[in-house]
Amino acid sequence: MIESKHSGLSEWRARQRGGAVKSFLFFLLGLILLAALAFGAGGYLGYRAATQPGPASEDVIVLLPPGSAVSTIARQLETEGVIEHAELFIAAVRIRGVQSEIKAGEYQLPAGASVMEIIDLLREGKSILHYFTAPEGRTTAQIIRLLNADTVLEGEITVEAGEGELLPETFAFTRGETRDNLVRRMMSDQDALIDALWDDRATELPFSTPQEAIILASIVEKETGVAAERPRIAAVFVNRLKKGMRLESDPTIIYGLTQGEPLGRGLRLSELRGETPYNTYVIRGLPPTPIANPGRASIEAVLNPAETDDIFFVADGTGGHAFAPTLREHEANVAKWRKIERERAAASKGAQ
Repeated sequence: MIESKHSGLSEWRARQRGGAVKSFLFFLLGLILLAALAFGAGGYLGYRAATQPGPASEDVIVLLPPGSAVSTIARQLETEGVIEHAELFIAAVRIRGVQSEIKAGEYQLPAGASVMEIIDLLREGKSILHYFTAPEGRTTAQIIRLLNADTVLEGEITVEAGEGELLPETFAFTRGETRDNLVRRMMSDQDALIDALWDDRATELPFSTPQEAIILASIVEKETGVAAERPRIAAVFVNRLKKGMRLESDPTIIYGLTQGEPLGRGLRLSELRGETPYNTYVIRGLPPTPIANPGRASIEAVLNPAETDDIFFVADGTGGHAFAPTLREHEANVAKWRKIERERAAASKGAQ
């Protein structure tokens, strides 16, 4: 009987303990569920806030310096009115695990961009592009002045570029680009261009090196602004070189006098006869260096000139030139041009 009482008591206590454990487990499960619900609700609200349109009513340009921490970027975006809460930006970046993917740079952030959209833009690194144009036919000194005048480029120019070593084109760059880097790009692009074109050049050209091609291309560049004329202008000079004739190019004289700066007046007879290494009315063959930086079209024209017997050209009054294979035809073209000049001078005098 005693064992029976003790046995019943043990069973009752075991049932009590089991019930307590079950109650505790249910309580713990309830806490977990409540935490999950709270976290889920918080996550949902956070996601919703991060995808809502931002406060900016118009596009905003921001410059994020290299090495900026995510927290620093977040505070800057908040200060500039792009986002409302820096903490939300920081949390979104961390939850997505993209801290190391945020890129510095200059960005144009669209009006109303959400936190998530801004994060994506900064991960893509699509900084604002700026552009620098080196015009065809400018001397290296003139292009260097344009680079120094650009307000976005940074740093002093320490790279030494010779005459004719820069490829005139429009170059895209992002804020932070140095002037030295852009000079290097112009030089390497010109090297790449001449390397690509050299093997496909015409046969029996009167020069044998890429440097000589650049010299002649610079003269072609300065002689005409009409793109369609360049192969024919090149042909005239190629034909004259083959015949041992002087090039007789006015721009070469000007370069010898001013290093390519505008003369501001017509050439004098004494200058046409002046002894300089660049006066192609006096010297035979090519001058010692280019007289400007030729563009792609002029380089192509020199390497593959038009097939013609022309050895003369003169202005025709329309902005282009009249070409001739003989001195007699050339003199007739010159007479026409002189008549046009006289008529224009008379008209100008009459207008005064």
